[in-house]
Amino acid sequence: MKRQHFWRIAVLLLGAIALAFTVGVGLLYAKVRAEAVQDDSRPAQAIVVFGAAEYKGRPSPTLRSRLDQALVLYKRGLSQTVVTTGGPGGDANFTEAGVARNYLVDHGVPPENILTENESTTTDQAVVLVGEMLARNRITSCVVVSDGYHLFRIKRQLAAQGVMAFGSPRPSQQEPSHWTFLKQVFAYLLWKVGIRV
Repeated sequence: MKRQHFWRIAVLLLGAIALAFTVGVGLLYAKVRAEAVQDDSRPAQAIVVFGAAEYKGRPSPTLRSRLDQALVLYKRGLSQTVVTTGGPGGDANFTEAGVARNYLVDHGVPPENILTENESTTTDQAVVLVGEMLARNRITSCVVVSDGYHLFRIKRQLAAQGVMAFGSPRPSQQEPSHWTFLKQVFAYLLWKVGIRV
């Protein structure tokens, strides 16, 4: 009889834990989705453009869209410093950050106003390296430009490094899938427990 009682309690506890986890994931999912469409850009010490694919020295449509959004913010005078991120992709002769830098220069941003982080291959790596670069340059606030679904996680990861980050999502032609948002939720949860992806 005692054994049956123990298993009932164990099942109830596991059920409660599973329910709490599901509710927590659901709340995070809602926050990620809400911030994905929220532009809270404002004057800051830097504009940070997160990298995306480049094709033999030319920005992919996604990267170009992020850079165009950064140019809008730059021309509005929100910051005179732009940071580009991203290491080499398919072609070792180019980095995402370098291609982004060239695009910005071609569109009127002075080269001396651009800092490049050209080693990262993941969002988490980019956040760490950008945080270190901003600290070296005594920059404590920035506007982050990326796809909207990235912003919730990036802003909090930068805040953990002492950088106040505001988000400015690139204009997107199509709504990301539910799975895209869920991946960001789980990436955020993994980061919270010390696992970088």
